[in-house]
Amino acid sequence: MCELLGFSSAVPTDISEHLSTFFSHSVKHPHGWGLMRENGGREVFREPVRACDSSLLAAVMEDMMPQKTALAHIRFATVGSIDENNCHPFTGSDNSGREWTLIHNGTIFNGKHNHRYAAVQTGDTDSERFFLSMLDAINGQLERGIPTERARFELISSFIADNAPRNKLNLMIYDGDLLYVHKNLKNTLSFKRLENGILFSTTPLDSGIWVPFPMAQVIAYKHGREVYRGDRHNGTFVPTLEYITAMDAMYI
Repeated sequence: MCELLGFSSAVPTDISEHLSTFFSHSVKHPHGWGLMRENGGREVFREPVRACDSSLLAAVMEDMMPQKTALAHIRFATVGSIDENNCHPFTGSDNSGREWTLIHNGTIFNGKHNHRYAAVQTGDTDSERFFLSMLDAINGQLERGIPTERARFELISSFIADNAPRNKLNLMIYDGDLLYVHKNLKNTLSFKRLENGILFSTTPLDSGIWVPFPMAQVIAYKHGREVYRGDRHNGTFVPTLEYITAMDAMYI
């Protein structure tokens, strides 16, 4: 299972300590790391190596300025080879020029993106195929005009809800304005309120108060505050015995 970290704030905030703790978990998630930060523009760094061994990550962290928005990912490969193209975040622009960035923890067992996008993706993960499918859905809406912020949220919320059944979709998505957060597997994502923002993580990163993120519901944040909340959907992922056995075997 991969791990996710997301951050949203109204003011630039130093989250380097939380990031360092997060990336230290790469001892058990050795198949790659990724980081999205803002530094006059969006920057994405990825490597198919263990984060705690990465000289690139060490240099990035040393140069890390306080952030308003950040995403981070450490990978335990379940689908796809160990390759930079399979490391998260995935980022790309829709037909209006808006940049989208996604990190995913989970496995997609069911969905048209599992086949349709295999010929055009740069790597070979189900996560990237899901991302490409999402961009196509956004571009379909753009054919009817540039959507409002609320309309963008409704589209992403509906897209995730439609694809959640039988898929494990713990996601964080950033569109330059909104940070969308979703989980559909219990005990796999929590949040902590900081003085100037909100921090999300697959596992708690310190001894403070971490609150379980709501299940099966897309919530969007802007400047550290909740701005939109989607309806609860029925796509909660319930692991089968075979799934649990397979996940246990990966950590032996």
